[in-house]
Amino acid sequence: MFRPAASIRTDTDLIVLEAYAERAGAALACAYSSSAEFDAALIAARRAAGVYGPRRHRRHMLVTAAGIAAGLLLVLFLTV
Repeated sequence: MFRPAASIRTDTDLIVLEAYAERAGAALACAYSSSAEFDAALIAARRAAGVYGPRRHRRHMLVTAAGIAAGLLLVLFLTV
């Protein structure tokens, strides 16, 4: 039988509307159970990408300690 064009379009609109509703329901799902878990994953991803850079604390402490030791040795030799 002949179906009017408006009826075909309504069926198509319903199919599209159902697809949008399924996508919207999937968009509300979250892979993380809490914000702390999300933050930890975000920081881990940024560290892996090298955003935070290398840690230089040990090297800085060693240079400072070497400078203080050299200064103390210089003072010791000048007083003797």
